[in-house]
Amino acid sequence: MSGHSKWSTIKRQKGAADTKRSQLFTKLSNAITLAVRQGGGVGDPALNFRLRLAIEAAKASNMPKDNIERAITRAQGASASDMQEVVYEGFGPGGFSIIVQAVTDNKLRTNAEIRNIFDKHGGSFGVPGSVSYQFAQKGSIIVSRRGKTVDDIFLLAADSGAEDVEEAGEEVIIYTRPEELGIVREALQKEGIELREAKLIRKPLMLFPITDAATANKALSFTSLLEDHQDVQEVFTNFDIPDELLE
Repeated sequence: MSGHSKWSTIKRQKGAADTKRSQLFTKLSNAITLAVRQGGGVGDPALNFRLRLAIEAAKASNMPKDNIERAITRAQGASASDMQEVVYEGFGPGGFSIIVQAVTDNKLRTNAEIRNIFDKHGGSFGVPGSVSYQFAQKGSIIVSRRGKTVDDIFLLAADSGAEDVEEAGEEVIIYTRPEELGIVREALQKEGIELREAKLIRKPLMLFPITDAATANKALSFTSLLEDHQDVQEVFTNFDIPDELLE
């Protein structure tokens, strides 16, 4: 598997251990609020697939039910009127491409803080469209192998419309078209496949190889700084770091 996907898997597995609980819940709450707003104010996860994904991510991080319900209520009220999604593009130290998705109620503040991370840590802040063409929007489903081979899982996933799979140790990453994420996810659940995560991502079309330890450390530190920002929801990169450097 690519170094980028391995890093993403490592970050997901470490999860809350790397993020303060209150900060993590704020990020998850913002994701729920945005999902409701983008879904036209629909607060029923059965009718709003993005909201269902956001709630499942919150539950996976042990976010209390009351917090989830407050986030939905906030999204349907006037207090959420200033919440918006912002996307930043640019280049990390060494030249790899990076896309940052954030949710904020103060765009000017978030712009300044994200730009500051780029400027101070070897990155180059880009304009809209500067790197987005290097990524494809996909659905991503991470499942546990649980004794099955990658081929077994691929056949099950392909029958329901999946496009590709990628091995990740004891897990398998399944890629779908964005609009078919829910269909493939539900089909896998019916087959008894254990799902670890399902979300919409930006998958790099071409990878940027990083082969020396110094550049790899800078790339990972830079990515972590962005991921740890309170407003940032997702960070997508195209770097490819060998397993021995990641580990």
